[in-house]
Amino acid sequence: MDTDERPDLSGSRESKLILKAETEKLIGFAFEVLNEIGHGLIEKIYENSLVVLFMQNEIAFDQQRRFPVCFRGVQVGEFIPDLIAFGSVIVDTKVIDCITDHERGQMLNYLRISKLRVGLIVNFKRARMEWERVVL
Repeated sequence: MDTDERPDLSGSRESKLILKAETEKLIGFAFEVLNEIGHGLIEKIYENSLVVLFMQNEIAFDQQRRFPVCFRGVQVGEFIPDLIAFGSVIVDTKVIDCITDHERGQMLNYLRISKLRVGLIVNFKRARMEWERVVL
């Protein structure tokens, strides 16, 4: 059983989410960015704005870190996530109509390749920000 599914003594599933505090902080940062610069710009603007907040708040992060993608022991390419925050959460900024199974599946692959457990997809397309937390 995954720790995300194991209830605590009070029966609350929420308290056992892995990296819960970190993802909540990241979502808060995303709202700050959206509120300050608005919606519908290109993805790189949101990525770079989050980097500014990470630096101002002394959050450890990697931007555009490279991970090899191997097939049968041979490197066939590389995966380059937008951001990795706290050394443990992949943050993928999007400006798309809506988050779909395509983005969820892509994030699961990113998590497998990077050997991380938690990803956050943040969509800045509309005035009402959309986000999803993905756990491997």
